[in-house]
Amino acid sequence: MLRKAALGLAFTLMTISAASAAEKVTVLLDWFINPDHAPLLVAQQIGAFKDEGLDVEIIPPSDPSTPPRLVAAKQADVAISYQPQLYLYAQQGLPLVRIGTLIDAPLNTVLALGSSGIKTMADFKGKTIGYSVSGIEEATLGTMLADHGVKLSDVKLVNVNFQLVSALLSKQVDGVIGGYRNFEANELKERGADPVVFKVEDNGIPTYDELIILANKDALGEPKLKKFLAALKKGTEYLLAHPTETWEAFAKEHKDLDNELNKTAWRETLPLFDKDPAALDTARYQAYAKFLLDNKVITKDLPVSDYAVELK
Repeated sequence: MLRKAALGLAFTLMTISAASAAEKVTVLLDWFINPDHAPLLVAQQIGAFKDEGLDVEIIPPSDPSTPPRLVAAKQADVAISYQPQLYLYAQQGLPLVRIGTLIDAPLNTVLALGSSGIKTMADFKGKTIGYSVSGIEEATLGTMLADHGVKLSDVKLVNVNFQLVSALLSKQVDGVIGGYRNFEANELKERGADPVVFKVEDNGIPTYDELIILANKDALGEPKLKKFLAALKKGTEYLLAHPTETWEAFAKEHKDLDNELNKTAWRETLPLFDKDPAALDTARYQAYAKFLLDNKVITKDLPVSDYAVELK
C-alpha cells in the first residue's frame, strides 16, 4: 500500500514538473478569432505547441491597435499583425521585428457590385469609394486607379467606419477598399449580391504578406520563438492535410462561428497560408517598402534586417 502511494506521489511530482517546464508564450491576435488564424488554432488542437514544450495562450484583443505595442512593451511574446503596418512601426522606432508569416498573400481588395456596371478600375472615375483606414489604403487605391489611368482626385472617398458591406449594399458608395477576398466578398454573395473583385496585386500593388508574426527585438535569441514557429509549421501541415476535420473541431469549439460564411472562408484561405512560416522573402519586403516610400506613406528607407528576420 505504501509502495503504491509512493509511486503515485512520484508520478504526480513528475507530472507537475513536466507542466512547470513548459515555457509560456502569449500570442495576441490582430482581431477576434476567425479562419485567418487557422494554423495557430490547429497547432493548439493537435498539441504541436505542447510537443515543443510550450504553453501557448492565444488572446483576441479588446482593441486591435494595441497588440504590437504590447509586444514592443514586453507585455506579450508575439503579436499577429500586417506587413503593411510593419513599416510604420519601424519608422516610429518601435522595437518590433517580423519573425514569421501566417498568410503570405494579400487579402485586401476593391469591391463593387455587378449591378453597378463597374468592370475595371477605370470605371471608378467619378464614383464614390468607401474606406475604413486612411494612409496605406489611400496609397493602395491611388496606385490601383493610376494603373488604369485614373487619378485619386477623380473619385470621392468616404470613411464608412468598417461598414464596408452595408455601405456597398445600401449604395452609399459605388465601391469599397479594405474588403477581404475570403470574407467580405463571400458575405456579399451570401446576401444575394454579385461582387466584382479587384485584387490589389493584379492592379499595380507589389504582393505582400497579409498576416505576420511580430516579436520584440530583445527576444530574438529566445529558443521558444523558434519552437513556436516549428509548432506553427506542424499546425499548417496538419490543417492542409485535414481541412474538414480541423474545420469541424474549430466549429465545435467556436459555435458562434459555425456558419456557412466562416466555413467558406476556412476553405478559401487554405492556399494562402504560408507552408514555411519562418522563411523570409527579403525581396518582397524591399519591393513593398519602395511602394510605401514612392507614395510617401513612409519617409525612411530602412534595411529589411531592421524589421524582418528569419530566425536561424
